[in-house]
Amino acid sequence: MKVAVVGAGLAGLAAGCALSNAGHSVKLFERRPYVGGRASSYEHPGTDEVIDNCQHVLVGCCTNLIDLYRRSGVAEQIRWYDRISFMEPGGRRSVLSPSPLPAPLHTSLSFLHLEALTLNEKTAVGRGLMSFVRGAPADDRESFAEWLVRHRQPQRAIDRFWRPVLVSALNEEVDKISVKYAAQVFHDSFLASPEAGRMGIPAIPLSDLYGKCADYIRARGGEVLLRTSVDGVAAEGDGTWRVSSGEAEHRADAVVLALSFGAMQRLLPQLPADEVRNDLETKLAHFESSPITGIHLWFDREVTTLDHAVLLDSTIQWMFQKSRIQPQRHADGSYLELVVSASRSLVNMQRQEIIDLAMSELATFFPLVKEAKLEKAAVVKEVHATFSCTPGLDAFRPAAETGWPRIFLAGDWTATGWPATMEGAVRSGYLAAEAATRAAGAEQRFLVPDLAPQGFMRLFG
Repeated sequence: MKVAVVGAGLAGLAAGCALSNAGHSVKLFERRPYVGGRASSYEHPGTDEVIDNCQHVLVGCCTNLIDLYRRSGVAEQIRWYDRISFMEPGGRRSVLSPSPLPAPLHTSLSFLHLEALTLNEKTAVGRGLMSFVRGAPADDRESFAEWLVRHRQPQRAIDRFWRPVLVSALNEEVDKISVKYAAQVFHDSFLASPEAGRMGIPAIPLSDLYGKCADYIRARGGEVLLRTSVDGVAAEGDGTWRVSSGEAEHRADAVVLALSFGAMQRLLPQLPADEVRNDLETKLAHFESSPITGIHLWFDREVTTLDHAVLLDSTIQWMFQKSRIQPQRHADGSYLELVVSASRSLVNMQRQEIIDLAMSELATFFPLVKEAKLEKAAVVKEVHATFSCTPGLDAFRPAAETGWPRIFLAGDWTATGWPATMEGAVRSGYLAAEAATRAAGAEQRFLVPDLAPQGFMRLFG
């Protein structure tokens, strides 16, 4: 088939890589001058530095994302960590790390030594975690905030464990997160196995990382058209599709629309006007987005020896020291990226206000910040970073197949069984590629299996 893939974010790249590997002729359209979508990097005009639009992190259970890295030859560009530091204001640090104990007990020893929680709070958290041993509930209609009340979780345990983990993982507050996806985070990342919970951070800028996927498609005869917006998709009489981009028109046997839900809403009026479009429009109306803010700071000296840390009781949730994570940055000082997920409180704040807030909070964790000189700074607001995994949303997440013949959907917001993550985006691309090959009369599987549970978790399937 000749397949047009609209959108070169992770979903579109995954679909394009899978289809081109299967022998189909792929033409990938991207309106930006680079690939990666919301997981991209660019040269910031105010700093002359290449920065990521936001720090992206994966965990070991992201099997399809890791498969995409292996496929495109960048798997070695991920730095893996087994230890996560939890920092309290004042600088006290606790470390969560695995031990030789079998899953789900592998992190229990370090968890018992977390100084950020009291023994009663740890007991409550442990009791809550054990309710997820058998996996996530199928029903997604309860909010995690309701679950926390029902399971009698202390407020301090919420503020110092449940909320920091979930807001970072799902980019949303606990009252707007479905229990189904909250449970999935804890089951897959904390309980299933030590390997599943390892944290991976790209060691190169994101556009360099995902640019290799574009190279993979080109190497198999495909085209990657950058700075090329798609204005509409129309049916031809011979069963093919006409993809319009400005004055140019492209013919395709099949089309994969790999867009964010917001971009999909904007393209809908340029798709065939029928019940399929009306149904999709109704479903999309139930989606809402959540913002992420990245704060980039360059100091004249090193202010911490940590590569990364969770920052408790503050607006900032994560600190990543990019000058250590990305070895090619040989600055004499230190380059930090701070992340604020679900950052609605920052959306209307001015750049300098955000930098001042970050500097003030950062100094409470790392006193050397007060002695260091801030040489330059950047603030990146991704206002529509992810979709919100709100309770009941599963009923409105569409499958890859549409009612239009040989038009397929991809994107983290589609029915992947995963929340708003890079893994969900890649799964959606592979699912769309599988649907496209079925439509061509073939059966090919691109999704890779989940990690097998280890230790006692094998008893629960």
